[in-house]
Amino acid sequence: MNIVRNDFKIMPRSMVCEDSNLRGDITISSGCVIHPCSTIIAESGPIVLGENCIVEEYATLRYRIPENHPDHGALKAEGVAKPLIIGPDNVFEVGCTVEALSIGERNVFECKSYVSADVTVGSGCVIGAGCRLVGQQTLPDKTIVYEAQCMQREAMDKQKTQMIQLDYLRKILPNYHHLRKANYDPKKAREQV
Repeated sequence: MNIVRNDFKIMPRSMVCEDSNLRGDITISSGCVIHPCSTIIAESGPIVLGENCIVEEYATLRYRIPENHPDHGALKAEGVAKPLIIGPDNVFEVGCTVEALSIGERNVFECKSYVSADVTVGSGCVIGAGCRLVGQQTLPDKTIVYEAQCMQREAMDKQKTQMIQLDYLRKILPNYHHLRKANYDPKKAREQV
């Protein structure tokens, strides 16, 4: 069994609630908001969460490369897994579980949705509430998945940013929750090199 070492890098301007469950090597980029009772598990390698992502209550992000995954060898080159880099401006809503090994930017994973490790998610996608995506598939950019049958269509418009929601959360969360302090400044890290 692998022993996962906890190593959190929390960038300035991000808000991470103390009550969140973080395990493994996780980098939370500037502007992210991590709600209480959310879970991020970097089991197979590091996770880098892009700027301005929102991870809501009971949402679970897990980086776990299944043994039977077709790219298992490539993803674990020389015994070390390459990091899972999640693009900026993604929203992981209440109760969703996302294990995808590739996630673009400006996606919305709605309430109680599930995305397995076999799914590649492009950019600007919406996975509808309660939709379960399993089995090997690639969602092209701007794909909307909806209803229990996980029907798909192309979005007509580009996904909007979540800046209004982010600004609201930045004002409200500190009033009701204890926050983890930013512990990593990329500018200072560059100066030390």
